[in-house]
Amino acid sequence: MDEKEAARTAIREFLSTRRDRVSPSDAGIRVTGTRRRVKGLRREEVALLAGVSPEYYIRLERGRATFARRVVGGIFRGDRPRSTRRA
Repeated sequence: MDEKEAARTAIREFLSTRRDRVSPSDAGIRVTGTRRRVKGLRREEVALLAGVSPEYYIRLERGRATFARRVVGGIFRGDRPRSTRRA
C-alpha cells in the first residue's frame, strides 16, 4: 500500500467512525418520527454540516475522492456537537 492509499484508508476509517459517534440531536439536527437505520449521523447530514455536497462526502468516505486537509477539517468540525467545538 502506497502513502496515498494509506491516507485514503485512514480518512475513510476516521470519517465513518466519527459519523457513528455523533447523534443528530448532538449536532443540532431535528429528527422527526422517521425511523433511522444508523445510530449516528447520516452521510448527507455530515455533508450538510460541513458545507460539501453529499456526493463528494460519500466518495470521500468510500476512499474514491481526493481530499484537501481543509475539507476534512471542515467535516470534522461539522460533525462535532456544538457544545464541544473549538472557538
